[in-house]
Amino acid sequence: MCGIAGLLDPNARFDAAALPRIAGAMADALRHRGPDEGNTWADEAAGLAFGHRRLSILDLSPAGRQPMLSADGRLAICYNGEIYNADALKALEQMAGLKLRGHSDTEVLLEAAAVLGVEAALRLSVGMFALAIFERETRRLWLARDRLGKKPLYWTLVDGVLLFASELKAFKAVPGFQPDIDRAALAGYVRHGYYLHPRTVFRNVQQLEPGHLLLFEPGKPPRSEPYWSLAEAVRRGRDEGRHASEREVVDRLEALLADAVSRRMVADVPLGAFLSGGYDSSTVVALMQRASSRPVRTFSIGSADKAYDEASFARAVAQHLGTDHTELVVTAKEALDVVPRLPQIYDEPFADSSAIPTYLVSALARRSVKVALSGDGGDELFAGYNRYVLGATFRDRWLKVPLPMRRVTARLMASQPPARWDHLAMLVPARLRPRLPGDKIHKLARVLGEEGDGFHVKLASLWPEPLAVIGSDCEPMTVMTDPSVAETVPDFIERMLYRDALAYLPGDILTKVDRASMAVSLEARTPLLDHRVVEFAWSLPMSMKLRPGAPKWALRQVLYRHVPPSLVDRAKAGFGVPLGDWLRGLLRDWAEDLLSERRLADGGLFSSRVVRSLWSDHLAGRTNGEHALWTILMFEAWRAHHA
Repeated sequence: MCGIAGLLDPNARFDAAALPRIAGAMADALRHRGPDEGNTWADEAAGLAFGHRRLSILDLSPAGRQPMLSADGRLAICYNGEIYNADALKALEQMAGLKLRGHSDTEVLLEAAAVLGVEAALRLSVGMFALAIFERETRRLWLARDRLGKKPLYWTLVDGVLLFASELKAFKAVPGFQPDIDRAALAGYVRHGYYLHPRTVFRNVQQLEPGHLLLFEPGKPPRSEPYWSLAEAVRRGRDEGRHASEREVVDRLEALLADAVSRRMVADVPLGAFLSGGYDSSTVVALMQRASSRPVRTFSIGSADKAYDEASFARAVAQHLGTDHTELVVTAKEALDVVPRLPQIYDEPFADSSAIPTYLVSALARRSVKVALSGDGGDELFAGYNRYVLGATFRDRWLKVPLPMRRVTARLMASQPPARWDHLAMLVPARLRPRLPGDKIHKLARVLGEEGDGFHVKLASLWPEPLAVIGSDCEPMTVMTDPSVAETVPDFIERMLYRDALAYLPGDILTKVDRASMAVSLEARTPLLDHRVVEFAWSLPMSMKLRPGAPKWALRQVLYRHVPPSLVDRAKAGFGVPLGDWLRGLLRDWAEDLLSERRLADGGLFSSRVVRSLWSDHLAGRTNGEHALWTILMFEAWRAHHA
């Protein structure tokens, strides 16, 4: 895993001799992504320079060094990622007999692009990546990102100069880069707590969309086209799948997952896995252990706050599978010490508070390994989030209740503060009682009065009415609100999964894991998001995913072949922290400063009246507004850090 950066200056705005220096400075800003080595390469006549920071995983020799030229000298690559089927690419008839200089996947991908063409090579690749490939003769430059958006890639045009990088911080090394905050994207950030691609915090700076190729040709405007599409995978799955028996489905899924896991265990450095004890990470670790001749290294963190501590579940799974398990119980102080670092780690406002434990477990793993497999993606593929269960109930039961009655019920549910509902929930047996029942009841009240897809939008919103927070009357349409999505995915629950896979997965989950792991120079690999697994999941009927009392049905059946149900069957909790209590206690002074009327007024972005009202209600316990407030806090902390 690495950090990449570069610039294409066809009009010679910069002196040619300055190009490698600028590219090197951009790459040095990404040193955490690649601490092992840094190099640059330039084609001064074309106005191009690549900068690269290397985290050596495969072929640790100089033969794996980047930027890299193809054997014929025609193509240059600057690449971040891993190609897991490099052996299959090397075996292709068109490439057979080609003498490679080393055994890195970078070289295999580069030579495949030289022989087959860039798009064809990407279509044949199984992996995660962000890359730039330059064709020296035609002066064409391709930027590409993996299918699901595991690896980041940002780009912008400044006075005719193309800039690209793994993270936004690299652009600050370029003379003349002076970005403005994108106010049009602010509503989406406030609603969801992350930026939905292609938008970013900066106007005119974009994230390359997952599964896309962006081509720059002399004298032509940039052209972005998909080489892989989830929409197409959904259509193909609907046409070709859904006919197998339950046994055939589980057998096929296990075979696909076993292959995806084993391919991601190839490394020339120590390797391990994150283990939470949930279905996803336990499945990954179980298949790793089956493929390994020695105990797999697994890592989990626990919390001193028992309401958020799941370390015992991970420990039980690790003991059953026989892994070499490392566990760290994190104190509130250790967790809170991460908060000031978040604006630097995430580079733009990012409001998922589980970034804190994700960073801590990454740091724990990095002490022993350089690569860690994770279970991310299982919820979006196999309907694991509670909102899908709620969505099924909403569709099958609540929509039959007249709208006025639903709205009255919602008002009654919201009339009692969460703490009151938490107290009443103590009457429910502990094994049946969800965590934070008051929060869940208030969230349910928020969506009871909705119709159709508005249910999902509100359920996925941290601020249900973001325009009131930013004082605007316009929220740009996103995949979350685009009505045409219903044509691609007619089923209500499948549409929720589809939207989450296009928005929440790359914008929140994969961003969180990439930045947290790379901040400590750890490569995180996600076998459940192998695109072959993704395509297979979308060939399954919803009954193979979501059943009453059994979300992620097919994935569970695979796991049950390796781990007893009693060790993993429990209510879904998530990877959380006691954020509400922290804001009322240890973080109160910090938050009060960032949410002060003076600071909010100086920033001119948020309504101090709306924000201060929620802050007061939260402090008084009238509501738990921590997640909504965290969006503002992370933005203001980012603004203070980058001022």
